Amino acid sequence: MSLDTKDLLHLCRLSRLEPDASAQEEMAQQCSRILAYMDKLAEVDTAGVVPLYSPVIHEPASRDDVAERRRERAAILADAPQTDGAFFIVPRIVEGK
Repeated sequence: MSLDTKDLLHLCRLSRLEPDASAQEEMAQQCSRILAYMDKLAEVDTAGVVPLYSPVIHEPASRDDVAERRRERAAILADAPQTDGAFFIVPRIVEGK
């Protein structure tokens, strides 16, 4: 498959590229070679080949994803400027009731 100048200019407009006239011919040839390679790949018989979703083998997490309490409330509230013993006290930022 080859790419004509009209198609190339359409692709350039979509990708917001503005190649000068001297680069357009080279870009059209490069795109044509890429499309020809894709056509060649389309000819390969892939029946019975399991799709590869990732080239990296992912190991399972080393631990179960279970919530756990690591710090006690008192230790967390100890760092706060103001608390009522159970919650942080913050300045009101919304006017009203």
